[in-house]
Amino acid sequence: DRPPSPVNVTVTQLKANSATVSWDVPEGDVVIGYAILQQRQDGQMQRFIREVNTTNRACVLWDLAEDADYIIQVQSIGLYGESQASKRVHFRTLKETDRLPSNSSNQGDITMEGLDKDRQLQTGEIIIIVAVLLMWAAVIALFCRQYDIIKDNDSNNNKEKTKPSSEHSTPERPSGGLLRSK
Repeated sequence: DRPPSPVNVTVTQLKANSATVSWDVPEGDVVIGYAILQQRQDGQMQRFIREVNTTNRACVLWDLAEDADYIIQVQSIGLYGESQASKRVHFRTLKETDRLPSNSSNQGDITMEGLDKDRQLQTGEIIIIVAVLLMWAAVIALFCRQYDIIKDNDSNNNKEKTKPSSEHSTPERPSGGLLRSK
């Protein structure tokens, strides 16, 4: 019930800090994703990448150490489990000063070069913070407006409820004296 292991695992577009791994899968079995085990040969770093709901048969490995040896293996993920791991593939990243061979093609090259990941994250954070502050300002303004309306209504009600002056509250006798209850 498990899918077959990926075959023809190859590493292309090799650079100092990235590489692309691609593979093939024998036809006939339902494959819903892939798992890639990336490990530095010196054992200092290991990464497990798991992609499901994909038919893509390639993956860009990023954040690699320059001039370092790596081992990768790929597994197919099926409806009822994972395949055995593919054969190990060894590769070495380039030095930053190394140039790609002149016969290599850079067309369709998927890399992370030129992207400042931290800067994008900061920009996104700033946008979120500004949006939250604007919402809070709107809530505070609405509260203050409602508070002023309530305060105005309350002060108008208090003016109507104030004690009337004494000349209207107590009847007087023509002689100027107050009526007293007996």
